[in-house]
Amino acid sequence: MVTAMTGDHARSALRATRFTDVRWVDETGSTNRDLLDLAAAGAADGTVLVADHQTAGRGRLDRTWQAPPGGSLLVSVLFRLGLAPADAHLLTTAVGVSAVEACRAVAGVPAQLKWPNDVVVDGDAGVRKLGGILAETLVEGDELAAVVVGLGLNVDWPSVLPDELADTAVALNHLAGSGVAPDREDVLVALLERLDRWTARILEPASAGRDALMGRAREVSATLGRDVRVDLGHEVLEGRAVELGPGGELVVALPTGERRPVVVGDVVHVRPTG
Repeated sequence: MVTAMTGDHARSALRATRFTDVRWVDETGSTNRDLLDLAAAGAADGTVLVADHQTAGRGRLDRTWQAPPGGSLLVSVLFRLGLAPADAHLLTTAVGVSAVEACRAVAGVPAQLKWPNDVVVDGDAGVRKLGGILAETLVEGDELAAVVVGLGLNVDWPSVLPDELADTAVALNHLAGSGVAPDREDVLVALLERLDRWTARILEPASAGRDALMGRAREVSATLGRDVRVDLGHEVLEGRAVELGPGGELVVALPTGERRPVVVGDVVHVRPTG
């Protein structure tokens, strides 16, 4: 009897996409770090690295990422598209949109994007995090030699979460109508199939594809239309998130009437009172 290797289903299903090199490991420090090292050594566009467990996974601002072994889809994708550094946000957006669409298609979970890089579900218990996205780059001259975008998506977590996560995190198995976690390879395939299509749109010679991607990001945004508090480090803004600009910036309407574009910042959704 021959036992299928983890990742075989994904490699077969993705044969017609740009993501034909899917590497799956039991454990690593960080899939992003490993794939950046592979990129520096010449790994090709479309290389994908998945791990069952990360011992040094990181989020934005070097926050650690905690996940039970085998409970999350921990994946990083290598892009070599010849984009300008200012366009790196398109790849982060494409991964986020693809993750949302995969959660909806495979698990029936109404996932959304919380600016700038979280996959969330907004329900009766408030906004809870399903996953996070982190992009890292190798720049040569005025071009992105390589971009690695990592995603950690909670798929099959215990029903009782640690106290520090109980009010903020959630997993697909907690939300799926069947109560059963989807298979991580099925989620991976759904993600990369959609990412393949969005990548093709980014590479279209005219701006229509990029406009379509940003339009989809607005459609699945959990942040637009919400009152927000934005910590810029040196300043805190409070207002309403009203737009996602073409450069991925969040536009916040302040009580003074001023509209402030935010490129980098920590966002808290402010729940209305009264």
